[in-house]
Amino acid sequence: MLAADGSSPPVWEVSNNPVDYQHAITRMEEIANDIKLGSAPERIWLVEHAPLYTAGTSATPKDLVMANRFPVHETGRGGEYTYHGPGQRVCYAMLDLNRRSPDVRAYVSALEAWIINTLAHFNVKGERREDRVGVWVKRPEKPPLPDGTPREDKIAAIGIRVRRWVTFHGISINVEPELDHYSGIVPCGILDHGVTSLVDLGLPVSMADLDIALKQEFEKLFGRVETGA
Repeated sequence: MLAADGSSPPVWEVSNNPVDYQHAITRMEEIANDIKLGSAPERIWLVEHAPLYTAGTSATPKDLVMANRFPVHETGRGGEYTYHGPGQRVCYAMLDLNRRSPDVRAYVSALEAWIINTLAHFNVKGERREDRVGVWVKRPEKPPLPDGTPREDKIAAIGIRVRRWVTFHGISINVEPELDHYSGIVPCGILDHGVTSLVDLGLPVSMADLDIALKQEFEKLFGRVETGA
């Protein structure tokens, strides 16, 4: 997914304080529009949010188990219900696919590779699943499912939107969120498997550690970035 032209590299931005979710949506849409108009560079924006649930375009009401636990935000990204909260790194990617490859499947595959390669820095083997969105880790220490299928937990989610070939929304990776907060939803509509985090796997990884790995792996897949405000 490297850019095919010589235009400016993406700007890499990290917000150190929690970002209001509706502000994030508004700002992403503004940046995506400016990218399409050619008046702004691409941008990767790393944030955390206060606890909340988001409903993607495929969300079904039955998967919202505790409607009053946290604010629920309807959003235009693909996917079903997911959770965002402290201890989870959310990476919003505003990229121009016309510069790279106007292929949504290839873009999602590149996001999966970004997550998997980042997790490898911490000796975590993240895996794709054809029938499940996101990145998964095997949990052989847990009892298998009733049918004998090995237990797996989700460690990262993907939910994107593409408008006029400019992307927004993106990925999230669990560093040390409160995993009980997922109990208010059926995450991504999947009942048979759970959710984990780097710390839950016994890895004392900080958000700063993850950010370093994310930047290194992003540059390998998508090209160099510039640090911005």
